[in-house]
Amino acid sequence: MKHQSVNIDTVLGSFQELWSPRILTQVNDWDVRLAKVEGSFVWHTHPDTDELFIVLDGALDIHVRESGEEQVVHLERNDVFVVPRGVEHRPESSEGATIMLFEPTGTLSTGDYEGEIPDHITSTTGLPA
Repeated sequence: MKHQSVNIDTVLGSFQELWSPRILTQVNDWDVRLAKVEGSFVWHTHPDTDELFIVLDGALDIHVRESGEEQVVHLERNDVFVVPRGVEHRPESSEGATIMLFEPTGTLSTGDYEGEIPDHITSTTGLPA
């Protein structure tokens, strides 16, 4: 096995697509994903797993809905937020952001969303870096 590092800036520089997460590396059975985001994602849940968001640059709002109540969690650079499993959420960034996500390998980015996926979103379990 060859041991080598992976550079976040190099991976981020290798793609321009929004809402199209790249797998930076894996830790046990979890992916560390990088994504560039702008605009709104779809409302969805991940029934079986939490989802960790880390903002590397820019700002991200995560809308969450539970029991009919909606709340917005605002994240700036270096802020971290965990969406608990089963909580409906919709990330959004009006100015654009780069984010890091931790999710179990194989987790679909759009979760349980069953509608038509907008053209600006890639529904994926993570693309290779």
